[in-house]
Amino acid sequence: MKALIIEDEKPSARRLSRLLESMNIEVSQMLHSVAESIAWFETEPHPDLIFLDIQLSDGLSFEIFDQVTVRSPIVFTTAYDEYALQAFKLNSIDYLLKPIDEEELQAAITKYKNLGSGRSEVRVDFEDIRKLLVNPLEREYKSRFTARVGQHIKIIPTDEVECFYSENKGTYAATTEGRSYLLDTTLEQLEAELSPETFFRVSRKFYVQINHIADIISYSNSRLKVKMNRFSEQEIIVSRERVKDFKLWLE
Repeated sequence: MKALIIEDEKPSARRLSRLLESMNIEVSQMLHSVAESIAWFETEPHPDLIFLDIQLSDGLSFEIFDQVTVRSPIVFTTAYDEYALQAFKLNSIDYLLKPIDEEELQAAITKYKNLGSGRSEVRVDFEDIRKLLVNPLEREYKSRFTARVGQHIKIIPTDEVECFYSENKGTYAATTEGRSYLLDTTLEQLEAELSPETFFRVSRKFYVQINHIADIISYSNSRLKVKMNRFSEQEIIVSRERVKDFKLWLE
């Protein structure tokens, strides 16, 4: 199995290459720009799998597909806020959020193998993803959610949600009134519905709203603990790989 890495940050490309090689996957080439990638695809046989960064040094990597037809499955690697990633799921494209986690990389490889390695042409609506990423501030996000409470429907304004969290396969909204409501959605679906200016996914289990953070405390293993104004049922810990992005989000 041969893989191609398209990544403009050379240290990140080398790290990904090492991880793939430790999984017995041969990295046939590492490319670092749109122009270099277009030239390579025009003359070289296409790989079994492509790991594609979105933002390259000379533009969005989608520009590659404006010039050449790529016939390989793609795993996106991205540092974009997770609100954008729902687009990839809707197009059956896997993705890895930087910094790349080894277990998530292995899961992506397993998914690829389970789907079969056929070299059928990739059919993805790159234009829809491009619009989502280039013009994120023009998107409309949900202003309210609903939850069933007995025989009643509770309307929950988004700005009154301190955090969203998952528990026992359910997704809950914890509100400023100190209650949690079970929603008919998942954290993954929320990625496309919450404003990245207001909400941040600090871990696989929690989204927090910036307007309701009461305190942020240093925690073990270079992590952070987040305390909300009312929600106190569970500890909210920023996973180590998301601490850097979380700090940038706070600024």
